[in-house]
Amino acid sequence: METKNSTYVTEFVLSVFTDNQKLQVLFFVLFLLVYIVTMLGNICIIVLVSISPHLHNPMYFFISNLSFSDFWYSSSVAPKLLVNLLSKRSTIPYSGCVVQMYFFASLATTESLLLSAMAYDRYIAICNPLLYPAIMTRRVCMQMVAAAYFGGFLQSAIQTCCTFSLSFCASNVISQFYCDIPPLLKLSCTSTYVNEVVIFVCGSFTSVGCLSIILVSYFYILSNVMSRRFKESSSKAFSTCVSHLIVIAMFYGTILFMYFRPTSSYSLEQDKVASIFYTLVIPMLNPLIYSMRNKDIKTVMLKAIRRKQFLDFN
Repeated sequence: METKNSTYVTEFVLSVFTDNQKLQVLFFVLFLLVYIVTMLGNICIIVLVSISPHLHNPMYFFISNLSFSDFWYSSSVAPKLLVNLLSKRSTIPYSGCVVQMYFFASLATTESLLLSAMAYDRYIAICNPLLYPAIMTRRVCMQMVAAAYFGGFLQSAIQTCCTFSLSFCASNVISQFYCDIPPLLKLSCTSTYVNEVVIFVCGSFTSVGCLSIILVSYFYILSNVMSRRFKESSSKAFSTCVSHLIVIAMFYGTILFMYFRPTSSYSLEQDKVASIFYTLVIPMLNPLIYSMRNKDIKTVMLKAIRRKQFLDFN
């Protein structure tokens, strides 16, 4: 009879960036600042959208939910990384690794689904403006967001169960600074073929499906914008999509680099750099991109700052 994983492994050792304590402190300060900016930026977007009636429409509803997802997405990795940078042993309990991987994978999938929902929203707004209020009702938007979270947590549950059904009886050192599926599969002393097939099918279904929705939506958006007679209205219509396209390019560009490049080109250091961008930098940049490039959000933000200054003055 096969013995369960927990008999062999009770904790995992996460890889750190360097053994130099001074550099570890430097990394700690840097990542702490990134995490603080991420938290403040995403909370700011959520609060501004919720308190401003001017931003109560589907586009900003999706943006606020993306910020909510980014908030927890970054929080699933950053706090443990910061603790490990100041600890002598960079360890995580077996149960903690399960929880971290589950929430990280679920929120990453949810973000992918939300980005595709946002692309569909822009398609309806630009290509069918007269039908937009009737199609993108509040109920529909809430259903799309709920479906994104349900899909993310369901897929993550499947992947997490498959991964931790394996036996880890050899090394317990994960070649990454957080619990991720590929480095965990390398530690298994049992066959991972079924796991790899399930993970590939689930990941491909979500990635291909979401990318297809995004590409088709923006194909029709671009065709619609290019066919308009008045260039001013065309540029104004397309400008609302630029921020979204930048976020999509960063998110999927990093995913493709991390998980879909040839195995012969794998490098631990490259994976760590890409993972930092994927888990910490992107959630920090998303609210900055939307706030800096969006006139409505900038206007509401300036009004809120002026109102606070007026109240403080009085």
